Amino acid sequence: MSPRRKVDAAERDYFTQPVVTPRPPRRWGLALTGVVSTLLAVAAIAGSVFMLVGHESQRRTDLRDVAALGYVRTFMIEYTSLDPFHANEYTENIYRQATGDFETSFKEKMNEITIQVARAEPTTGSVLDAGVQRWNDDGSAQILVAANVTTPGRDGRPTVESASRWVATTIEEGQQWKISQLIQVI
Repeated sequence: MSPRRKVDAAERDYFTQPVVTPRPPRRWGLALTGVVSTLLAVAAIAGSVFMLVGHESQRRTDLRDVAALGYVRTFMIEYTSLDPFHANEYTENIYRQATGDFETSFKEKMNEITIQVARAEPTTGSVLDAGVQRWNDDGSAQILVAANVTTPGRDGRPTVESASRWVATTIEEGQQWKISQLIQVI
């Protein structure tokens, strides 16, 4: 047999090796970057939502504090400002803003208070400062108030000023704040 013999197609396929094209190397960098970027975006969104919820909670608390403080300041100005010429209106106005223990005790002494206000000198009350002491579980707030009462002098007498501290417990009933307890602190 000669070295140049004819090889048929079946033999040729047996002896020749198929041409193997190498696979391109896997590119893990792009997939890894995509996964890391997605995780960072999810973490940023979750952190933003967490901060937003905390901010809104603090905002609601601040709004409640401001509403309670504003009401107690106004009430204490009215409570410490006596007008003997309008004693009945004074007691009725204070009674309308009372609830709970304060309402009960004020109602029992309403006639006595009216007589005392009618006999008193006119005074002007002011609130020096007020702050939320604490919020109770029932939704009421204890407010510490520093009030000043000024009695103008008549007939040559000097003006008299006296400061006092109060703890007012206020609660929101419906859309209106009311005083449920008022204690003078020494």
